[in-house]
Amino acid sequence: MFPETAQRLKTAAPLLSQTILLNDLRLFSAHGRSSSVQARRHFNVSCCLTAKVPPRPKPRVRVEIPGLERITYGERMHYVPGLAKPIYPAWERACKDPSYYKSPPAHEMPLYKEKPCYVFSQRTNILEGVRQALWLTKTKLIAGLPPQLLSLAQSPANQIPDQDERVQNAIRHARFWDTTENRPGKDKYCYTLLYNLLHLCGSLQSVHPALGKRIQAEKYSLAASWSRGEDLFQVRGQNGLLLSSMAPLPELAGKQEVADTADHVLETFYPVSPAIDLQKMHLYKEENYTGFKDDYPYPHAHTLYFLEAGDVPCKLRPEQFRAKMIMFAFGNALARAHALYGTQPQRVLDRPITVQAVGTNGRIFQFVAFQLNTTDLSGDEGIKNQVWVDEDAELYEYAKVRPLIKKKQVQVPAGLEGYQPETFSKFLALYLHGAV
Repeated sequence: MFPETAQRLKTAAPLLSQTILLNDLRLFSAHGRSSSVQARRHFNVSCCLTAKVPPRPKPRVRVEIPGLERITYGERMHYVPGLAKPIYPAWERACKDPSYYKSPPAHEMPLYKEKPCYVFSQRTNILEGVRQALWLTKTKLIAGLPPQLLSLAQSPANQIPDQDERVQNAIRHARFWDTTENRPGKDKYCYTLLYNLLHLCGSLQSVHPALGKRIQAEKYSLAASWSRGEDLFQVRGQNGLLLSSMAPLPELAGKQEVADTADHVLETFYPVSPAIDLQKMHLYKEENYTGFKDDYPYPHAHTLYFLEAGDVPCKLRPEQFRAKMIMFAFGNALARAHALYGTQPQRVLDRPITVQAVGTNGRIFQFVAFQLNTTDLSGDEGIKNQVWVDEDAELYEYAKVRPLIKKKQVQVPAGLEGYQPETFSKFLALYLHGAV
């Protein structure tokens, strides 16, 4: 008996030595040094934190063999091991219950089309930003606002009495006073500041009576369709606060400047597709709709106002935020052009259509002025549209409810600091455009 035990120990000796060596290596790697023998395992971390997605279970494929009939336990009315599961026909209710409604397949719906449509909505976050918006709308970019537009707010007759003081009080009201908490949220003070500034601009109605022929509209729906190359594009959905007027805005560029845009070469971003990040849809209706009825007394879009904090789940970077402003300003102008001149034929407009846009996050303002010169957007040749963009204009440097103190030193004092009157002058100039 003892010789057999000795023989077994002699045979297992190499395995024991390998096991001891492996344990030594594990202890060696446990003291902070890397080892390729054992991979690291995260037993105390969930798969979502380690960026590991559990594999999706594969659906079970039913194999149908022609000429053979499955033997199921359907007639026995209870489960029987070894027999196949029966397949029953779908049960249909006698009455229509919306909670159990099942939509038909997409290709059986009336609005289904083989040709896809690329849709830009208020939550679209396009990769290339302004460059992609310029290509989609066939537009030439001009930095800064037109001089004739900025000169409107520089005249003393067009300024508000005690303008700087009242604008600063409007900022303080939005940032400090309009809340019962320690400080208001961003979505709260953005909304309050915009309406405070619009209220200040509206106080000039006694000087310029044409300001009374305007109205504000929220949550209106827009739809504008056009072809670019071989693809079909569409801008649709709700977009910001619209200030509309009875009379259209005057042109920003003369006929010679419009004719010179034919020599402009649109910037491309090959190999990136121009339709990247746009929603591809086969269920759509090719329509152009301004959002209002034909007999609406304020049919002309004047200025669009966008709040960066208005749609919290979809926060856009400044570049994409400006692209959104350009796309919806273009969409309002194109929908108005189609309402006036029809969708066919596509042509250069005798009287260009101008639409403005203002965007803010409560401190920094973006200004856009768009002029639609043509509805012929299929090719890159010919007359282009024009857009003027003034970006990242600060209304004030900071507004602190409490001072920022570090190492017993006040780094940033409480209150409003760094007010920039030039930014409000641009805001006022866009508001007065068309009424002065």
